[in-house]
Amino acid sequence: MQIDKHIPEQLAQAPCPLIVDEIHAVGITTRKRSGEIAEATFLAKASGLGFGVARPWGDSERYDFILDSGYDLWRVQLKSTVRLAESRYQVKAGGCSAVYTRSDIDFLVAYIIPENLWYVVPIAAFASRKGLGFYPYGEGKHEFEKYRGAWCQMACQRPDGLSPILVHCGCETVRTGKGICPFCG
Repeated sequence: MQIDKHIPEQLAQAPCPLIVDEIHAVGITTRKRSGEIAEATFLAKASGLGFGVARPWGDSERYDFILDSGYDLWRVQLKSTVRLAESRYQVKAGGCSAVYTRSDIDFLVAYIIPENLWYVVPIAAFASRKGLGFYPYGEGKHEFEKYRGAWCQMACQRPDGLSPILVHCGCETVRTGKGICPFCG
């Protein structure tokens, strides 16, 4: 079996390495179906990075997924959008009845479907807000751009210094060459 040199060594030594980069869906006709596709894409993305992914039974919890970094468990609420309006993509930061709080979730992960972009936003960055705006083209507010691709926030190191997560920091600071990641140190 020939292994691509770009696959991390941890995966290359696995019995059957598999990397899923994208899931394409054609003919998405409803918001519900779009959300289902976003959930499948999230599952592929998170598990492809090395996270253990669990889904709570039913839909009564305020979070959609639990991610296991090998050391910590994180409650994640997934939001997705396809609509660009006023130079931003916007997602709701709450459910039907209330905004999310620290007792509900640890992170909100926003998936901007047309751009194939992920924003990993900790609850402390937006607690008590009704909505979050993302400006991938640099127009308007840039408040959440530092969370673009910032999966590293959930890829905690274990006390032995090892981590099963294959995340390479993709946050704004590292991506633009403006310094060291504020999350990874």
